[in-house]
Amino acid sequence: MFDRRRLILGSAALTLGACGPQVAGADEARFADSPFRRIPDAEWRRRLGDPAWRVLRHEATERPYTSPLNEEGRRGTFLCKGCELPLFRSDWKYDSGTGWPSFWQVMSNNIGTKTDYLIGIPRTEYHCARCLGHHGHVFQDGPRPTGLRYCNNGVALIFRPA
Repeated sequence: MFDRRRLILGSAALTLGACGPQVAGADEARFADSPFRRIPDAEWRRRLGDPAWRVLRHEATERPYTSPLNEEGRRGTFLCKGCELPLFRSDWKYDSGTGWPSFWQVMSNNIGTKTDYLIGIPRTEYHCARCLGHHGHVFQDGPRPTGLRYCNNGVALIFRPA
């Protein structure tokens, strides 16, 4: 049964979810005809290995503080492990204290977003625009200048030094 409090809280959650970053969905992007989108799931599992496959193809989350990329501080680029599309520059990375590699900016033409209700509240999930691999969620509690925190699963990334 709905009461007034639940109605107000539910409405507020839906309103906040609509205020997320407005990045074009991957189906509308330049990668809509990518051959990476036609790879069967079993082939993805063989290519990626089990942990990356669970994250990229089935939207799992790796345990915090398990990725060696948390400590990566060299200059370079972070790429999607599924298709090697560049997603982040190393100078956009910062220590958010969450246990996952975090970035305050993303190469916005290379991601798509959707609203995720998996934990019962709306969150903005982002994924690679070329292969549709899940990377993480974006939150509005990051540092300046954007105020955003792209919280990425390290197992979904490859680091390429400059």
